Parts: sequence; C-alpha cells; structure tokens
Amino acid sequence: MVGTHKPNILVFSPIQKEVEAYADCIRNTGFISVKAAKTLGEVEKFLPGTEVILGWNFPTQLLCKPMASSVRWFQSMGAGVNDLIADKSIPKNITLTRIIDQFGAYISEYVFSFLLDIVKDGPRMKQSQMERRWDPFISDTLKGKTIGVAGLGSIGTELVRKARAFDMNVHGLSFSGKQATLVDLHFTPDQRGEFVKDLDYLVLTLPLTDSTYHILNKDLLLAMKSSAYLINVGRGALIDEGGLISVMRAGHLQGAVLDVFETEPLPKEHVFWSMPNVFVTSHLSGPSTINEVSNFFLENLRRFLSEQPLNGLVDRNRGY
Repeated sequence: MVGTHKPNILVFSPIQKEVEAYADCIRNTGFISVKAAKTLGEVEKFLPGTEVILGWNFPTQLLCKPMASSVRWFQSMGAGVNDLIADKSIPKNITLTRIIDQFGAYISEYVFSFLLDIVKDGPRMKQSQMERRWDPFISDTLKGKTIGVAGLGSIGTELVRKARAFDMNVHGLSFSGKQATLVDLHFTPDQRGEFVKDLDYLVLTLPLTDSTYHILNKDLLLAMKSSAYLINVGRGALIDEGGLISVMRAGHLQGAVLDVFETEPLPKEHVFWSMPNVFVTSHLSGPSTINEVSNFFLENLRRFLSEQPLNGLVDRNRGY
C-alpha cells in the first residue's frame, strides 16, 4: 500500500506562515495532494474528500458533518487533545493521535531554568549588578530537595532524569503506575494529599481530563508546605486558579511558575500578572516545532498507509 495510495491531506492552523510551512514539508516528501487551511471557510472548502488531517485548534464541529465523511485520521500538532476529546460528536471511526516523546527536553529545561534561578536567587544577583553593589551571599542547592512530578509520561520521566542529575529526592504521581520504579516514592491520585505534603517543588505535567480538572484545588494547595513552589507545564485547568490566588495571597506558597492557564492568552487584567511571587510565561515551555511535528506526522503517515499501529494513539475513554 505504501508508495501507491497518496491520501488527500488537509493541514489546518490559524497561523498562515505556519500552516504553509507544514504543508510544504509534507509535499516535499512526495505527498502532492495537500491542502493548507487557516480559516473556517477554507476548511469547509477543502474538507470534502479529505482522508487525513494535521491540525491545531481545528473547528471540530465540522467533523460530524457530511463534508467530513471521508476523514479517517486526525493528527494533532500538539500533545494536548482537549478540544478533540471534548467534542463528543466526532465520529468514532476517525482515529485520533497526538504528538508524543518530543517535549521532554524543552519542558524539563524550562522547569530547571526556573528551579535553578530560584534556588540560586538569580533576581538578587541581577539586582545587585544593577545597583553596582558587591553582595556576596551563600545560595541554596537543589541537592537533597524533594521534587514531585505529577504525571510520569515522556515529559515527566525526563524531568525525573534531570532531577537525578541534581541529586534530588524524587516523588511521582501517576494513574497507571507503569513508571513507579523511576521515582523514590510513587503515589496514586487517591493519595494526592500524601504526595504533596513533603514536596519542595511540585511540577504538573498531567493531561487534562475529567478526572484531572482542578485536581490541584485549595485544600490540596494548603496541604503543601508553605515554603514550596508550584510549577505548571501541563494544562491550565489542572489548577483551581481562584484557590491558588487565595492561597498565595495568604502567603502559604513561596511561589508559582505558570506556563499554562484556564484562559489563554492570559487576560491583561488577570491578577497573576502583578503577583510578585508568580512567574507568568506564555505557554512556551513545550514548543511544537515545524520540523519535529512534520517528521512525527510523516512517520505516522507511513504507518497509516501500511496499516501499522500509529504513534500517539488517543484513548477517548481515558482522555489522552
């Protein structure tokens, strides 16, 4: 089947330069029937006859329409498939896949760039330089600190690996327990209170599902040490933001590093922007680069055409 059938492929992204770059990457490997869409109107124009979609923020309401009856497989450009899972009208015969095993290096470096800056008091050193003030002090170390990684998929396991390099104690929480042997102590979701209580740093890498929505609520935040830091590189709705604001205003957590939010872009009037102990970044910790995503898609396309199991297959019941 490989080399004979060339499926009709639709690439969708609201960003014009991005969508054209993805389409060109696919065309350059010999798949000629590739359409690029960046608007709802263009999707409606190109969807009839399409068999494969590579997309991000796709108008999922169209997938149950007669114009999408030929679609067999949808490949997300990212690790998150919240929009695809949330739309229960998407036909079950459309296979859903997500990007996996590409974000561990980026996200773990993001996390440890903040952890090192925090533990070595980078802001103090920068302020001293700005004031031309000689200010020797003894900084802290990550060695011996306890980091908790909630979610032990490919991102979480890379975080564990880097934490080992800094001689940290590593605790983990996961639903499956498949990677329990990687951490010093493993906890299941029903043990989340025990999981958070001794942590110096809590890192969230969980997918967003019905069971993880607001998994970190006010009560769980209060169960953490007041000296602890929270880092969220998973999904914004893992955290009850109102609860987090309340807890941090009360001085119960030392700080939070937030790359994801319930509403994105984060509204200009949101209190997180002005909280001195909150670091806000613009959902940039795990970038979907055009080359890496295209290579992942093309490998899956070869698997699709040869009827092999696809990488990153989404379990709709599990939610990711």
